Amino acid sequence: MALTIEEIRADVADCLGEDPADIPVDENLADYGLDSVRVMALLERWRRRHDIKADFADLAEQPAIEAWAVLLGVA
Repeated sequence: MALTIEEIRADVADCLGEDPADIPVDENLADYGLDSVRVMALLERWRRRHDIKADFADLAEQPAIEAWAVLLGVA
């Protein structure tokens, strides 16, 4: 099963203890409390579930769900 934007958003929200509806897809996730440790945890979660080729530096450089969707092969 392919990774979706909805799954990315839900996983980010879970990591932050927030409701997915409160996590925008086009804003810097660091502004919502997402730190490097959590980014690494999310990336490892997605690598276990999906065939993800992106690395931590890719995600850290562009910490927004829309950008991640492209990097993760969703969009």
